[in-house]
This record gives sequence, C-alpha cells and structure tokens, in this order.
Amino acid sequence: MDRFSIEGGFPLKGTVTPSGNKNAALALLAASLLTDEELLLDNVPRIRDVHSMLRLLADLGVEIDERGDHTLALRARQVRKVDLNPELFAEIRGSVLLAGPMLARCGAVTLPRPGGDPIGRRRVDTHLMALRALGAEISVDAAYDMRAEYLSGADILLDEMSVTATENSLMAAVLARGSTTIRNAASEPHVQDLARALIQMGARIEGSGTNTLRVEGVERLRGGHFSIGPDYIEVGSLIGLAAATHGEITLRQTEPEHLRMITLMFHRLGVEIELRGRDVFVSGKQTLRIVPDVHGAIPKIDDAPWPGFPADLMSIALVVATQAEGTLLIHEKMFESRLYFVDKLISMGANIVLCDPHRCIVIGPSPLHGERLESPDIRAGMALLIAALCARGQSVIRNIGQIDRGYERIEEKLQTLGAHIQRVRD
Repeated sequence: MDRFSIEGGFPLKGTVTPSGNKNAALALLAASLLTDEELLLDNVPRIRDVHSMLRLLADLGVEIDERGDHTLALRARQVRKVDLNPELFAEIRGSVLLAGPMLARCGAVTLPRPGGDPIGRRRVDTHLMALRALGAEISVDAAYDMRAEYLSGADILLDEMSVTATENSLMAAVLARGSTTIRNAASEPHVQDLARALIQMGARIEGSGTNTLRVEGVERLRGGHFSIGPDYIEVGSLIGLAAATHGEITLRQTEPEHLRMITLMFHRLGVEIELRGRDVFVSGKQTLRIVPDVHGAIPKIDDAPWPGFPADLMSIALVVATQAEGTLLIHEKMFESRLYFVDKLISMGANIVLCDPHRCIVIGPSPLHGERLESPDIRAGMALLIAALCARGQSVIRNIGQIDRGYERIEEKLQTLGAHIQRVRD
C-alpha cells in the first residue's frame, strides 16, 4: 500500500482548480444504466471510487470509452446480468446507487452488502423502504434480492434525509408508471446535478434543490452530455489546508453558491475568505481566532443535511480548530465513529478532549509535530494530511488509498503549492 512522506511547517502558496464532484460522478455513472443511448460526462474526477464504479458497470456490460483525461462516454446497450460482483461491490459505498437504475431498467437486481468508510453504521433501510413503495419485492439475507414486474409511482416519505436514498428513489421513479413524490428528500449539489442530468435525458422532474421532488414517469430516457460541477468538499478541504498552514491559496472555478455555509463556519474559526467571481482567495495574512458566541459562550460547529455544514468537512474543521486561538465544540451528529481519528491528532500534540462518540472540545492553538499515521477513511485521511503539512518535522501517512478514493492526485496538487510531500510506493 502506498504512503505519503511529508515534511511539514511550510506555508503553501499558489493556485489550484478543484476536481469534479465525487458524489455527483458516482450517481451519474449509475444513471448511465437508465438508457441504451450514450451518456457523455465531462469533468469526471480520476479517483479510486470512480474507478471502482466503472469496474462494476463494465462487469454489467456497460461500454466505457475514455475521451480525454476527465471525459467518459458510457453506453449500456444491454445489461448482461442482474447479480453484481460481490468483490467489486464491497470496494465502494456508492455501489448501492445501482439498485434504482437496475430495477428500472431490468426489473431485478441482487445487491451484495456495500462497502465504504468505517465511520459508523450506514443504513440501507431508507433505500429499501423507498424502492418497496415503488413496487419492488425485496428479500434480505446475505444479499438484497430485488424484483419488480414494473415500478409504479408512489408518494414516498423518506425517514431520513439520505442523499443516496434520494438519488436511488429518483432514478427508479423516472421510469416508473405514473407520478411519484419524494418528500424529505436530500438537496445537496450532487443531488441537483443528478436531477439536471436526468431532465436533460428526458426525465420529468420538479423541485430540484428543494426537499420535495415530483416526478412524472416516462417510458424511456435518451442519452445526454453533462458536465459535473466542482467538488465543494474538495474546495472546503483546501480552504482548511490554506488556513491551517497559514498559506495563501486561490481556488479557481468554484461554485460560490455551494460555499455559503462553509465560509460561514470557517469564519467561526477566524478564517477570512474572499470571493472573486467564481474564484476563492484565502490570504496568508490572517490570525486564526475562534469567534465566541454572545456573552462569551463556547461556539460550536455541527453538521446537518444541506444547506447545513457538510458532514464530510467536520474532520477538516477540527484540524483547523487545533491551529486557532480559543475553544470550540465539535458536534458530529450524523456518523457515530467519525471522531475516533482524534487520537491521532492528540499524538501529534493537539489539545482535544473527546467527550463521547459525537462530540469533542478543541483548545487551540497547539503546535503539532510529525508522526507516523494511518488514514482511517477519506475525510479523516485528508484531515491528517493537513495536520501533517502544518506540523513541524516529518510525518508518514499509511493507507492513503482511502484518501485516493475522494481526492484526485492530491499530492501533485499540493506539490504545485509548495508542499513537501512525496508518494512512496511499497
């Protein structure tokens, strides 16, 4: 397994362009199963999770043609089987997104249990409830066996605002007979990207960007040509990187409307961010100081469904807080194991009290020192990478395949900013 060797303590400076949205890419790749015509996707990130999804699609019979470094043409002329490869399926949590398209296209699918990050339980109950409402018969054993002679529109209330359950429901509903309403739907930018692409392919969808989606089923979808938007999680990660290392970074071609809550929470950490059209500028001349609540109360950062602060940036905010003057409460409400990586930050010198699986108190600033580390998941891996870059001395991060799952060629981007980082191949 590859590892990163990092010499920290150097401010980063320069300009970088974020890759395409990871979660939008996974949903759109799954959506290629909904039509026998070509779906052309631009700005596809070259990350491990995308490669894993492409292997799954190829195993099902989807023709995949690379037309440039970040452009893919997909065509599912035929789907040659309905039982998915367990080994490929276990590589990626987003593989569950194949359930809705396969039911809509083939009327059957057998899903092994999906893989993904060890950040806590990831429920599939909401997916099953929604697909059953659309007419699927599902048996649960070692795998999820799903069958439907046809899908029929339904009024669905999701029991949680799940992104992937919303996407699965939406992809199944576009080819269902009749009208479907999806209530308590997620509305993250990648859900909106999926809805826009499906509309371009001939789907009839209303309410994109809201928590109620209305779908009028159609008999078939055509192909399309769609460009994936910038990954706001990568943008937020690089903002945190600039702040923690006291660097000066410009992020080009972002989507400012997706950054409003992110910039608000980083402001709570004392990070000043300047929007220049679609570019984001983080100055190196700022003092990180946590802004207390009214009457001097300890402020907090917590995660919530969109438009709340993204759960995937909680690990990043936590690392930035270790470099800011003051005290902050981090409240991770959505995943019960995500904060367990803080022991690695404590070993680097961070002053953190882990209160319970969901909360910790960060007291800063703490000078960090280099350490030998292991990346437990995508976002904690990126957080540890940021910590290593602002620490004094050398750090080694192992299991960086987790980071590769969500960040494209991250060491190359960081090297252009002046980071002392090398990928060491074992």
